[in-house]
Amino acid sequence: MKPPTVIALEARLKPCRNVITLGVHPNFSDYTTEEKSLISNSDRIYYPSSFYADMFAAMGKKIFPSVHTYRFAQDKIKQTALFKLRKIPHPATRTFYARTKREKILSYFSFPFIAKIPRGSALGRGVFLICNQEALEQYCNLTKVAYIQQYLPIDRDLRVVIIGHRIVHAYWRINAPGEFRSNVEHGAKITFDDIPEKALALALDTAKGCGWNDVGIDICEHQNQFYVLEANMKYGKAGFKQAGLDYYQMMEAMIRNGEI
Repeated sequence: MKPPTVIALEARLKPCRNVITLGVHPNFSDYTTEEKSLISNSDRIYYPSSFYADMFAAMGKKIFPSVHTYRFAQDKIKQTALFKLRKIPHPATRTFYARTKREKILSYFSFPFIAKIPRGSALGRGVFLICNQEALEQYCNLTKVAYIQQYLPIDRDLRVVIIGHRIVHAYWRINAPGEFRSNVEHGAKITFDDIPEKALALALDTAKGCGWNDVGIDICEHQNQFYVLEANMKYGKAGFKQAGLDYYQMMEAMIRNGEI
């Protein structure tokens, strides 16, 4: 029996040999008759895009990643609220909306603290270490919504990648000298030594509890406590490459085996 046709909309799986990538057309009429038929008749659609994820979910059509994965992508405010609701350990964090946010921030936080652009930022961009009033002023001029987080003096964090219902990869990202961010894009070094089981369990519990099934969970350790920093649905593949893991072969196998 011929296996069912596997289709994706976004280009994430384009190199996979067992997936047909159709692209994302906000005007559904722009798909060909054959493509419309594939979308309508497919049992599951991979990487449907944030545009179509809610629509397919409303229709009852299976998708991967989950609709919740899309809903929380690159939205630190919603992630923090969910972490608090789920009682997931997370650095002290508050969001400030008022025009007087500078004064309100300093009533809750003392220098230094972390400030982030709350939506749409990734790869360490839009993350600032605020050490004085001038830096706070500059940050507040960048965004209408201030997302402020407790500064933890750490030199690394742990990236745990969860696909489907299991951990597929985990690695430390050690900060470059003089850099407070642990992103590879900012010079962080990747190492696979001494990955703590408690941190892996926390990452897996977080993904399951939040309904995310394609995510990089960032975790740090401070004073013998593990904290979830944030979730990255658009995680990089540098860690896979350095570990000698072929991401696309892995995804092909997980699709073929029905894991995702």
